[in-house]
Amino acid sequence: MSRTARAVRLGPKSVCVLALVSAIGVAAFGWPLLADGASGVTAHAQDAPWLFAALLPLLVGVVAASIAESGLGAKAVAMLGVLAAVGAALRPLGAGTAGLEPMFFLMVLAGRVLGPGFGFVLGSVTMFASALLTGGVGPWMPFQMLTMGWVSMGAGLLPSPGLLRGRAELALLALYGALASFGYGLVMNLYGWTIVPGLASGISFQPGDPLHENLVRYLAYCLATSLGWDLGRAVMTVALTLAIGSTVLKALRRATRRAAFETPVTFTGPDGEAQVTTAEPRP
Repeated sequence: MSRTARAVRLGPKSVCVLALVSAIGVAAFGWPLLADGASGVTAHAQDAPWLFAALLPLLVGVVAASIAESGLGAKAVAMLGVLAAVGAALRPLGAGTAGLEPMFFLMVLAGRVLGPGFGFVLGSVTMFASALLTGGVGPWMPFQMLTMGWVSMGAGLLPSPGLLRGRAELALLALYGALASFGYGLVMNLYGWTIVPGLASGISFQPGDPLHENLVRYLAYCLATSLGWDLGRAVMTVALTLAIGSTVLKALRRATRRAAFETPVTFTGPDGEAQVTTAEPRP
């Protein structure tokens, strides 16, 4: 068995499904900015059920495409479940406290080791599980699932682990974790900004106004309302990545290597013919 842990391969079908779900997500977040002010439907209040209904089958589609193209099976699904459970358990440790969310660093590291497709599903499922655990189920949940999926997927798209290891890799992941922490807040603010009433005129969403004017108000809104929260999230992500990132990466890579997701095992059956089955992890 190779000593190098390979990320779950992202094939053409997986790329197509991920592109589709990302396009739907971009449209779901951004359409109020382009809607006519006279249309009367310029906020996200009614989006959530439709987005959630579209997101679930697309997540299943990503998993199915990965299984079809990479030969993944029960082991990959089991690892997905374990990591999602750990991530969901980490979230309540910092919920509601200055943006301190330890689950972010795990999503970044897991996406790095396991690849963008696996990372997207992991981020989305973890956010769903954590919402159930913390009672955070609401119209914002499918938007959080999408955004966390993008965070973990982005980590899987970073330069190949074969090019960077050790301190250089940790520095890259810490930098990405910080940027992703701010990016998560920036994207999620786009959901809340259009539905929060009573804001000052300089930062409030104005339906039907030119896009560039609303974007200026949006940036002012982010600076005024969430910068401190996002900074706390970024600091914790960087600190955990630099402190224990090396240990977590080694554990994830060891588990991936032992699981041998895509490694076939050939053996000789009773009739003398070679048979192929998926490799099982060694005890």
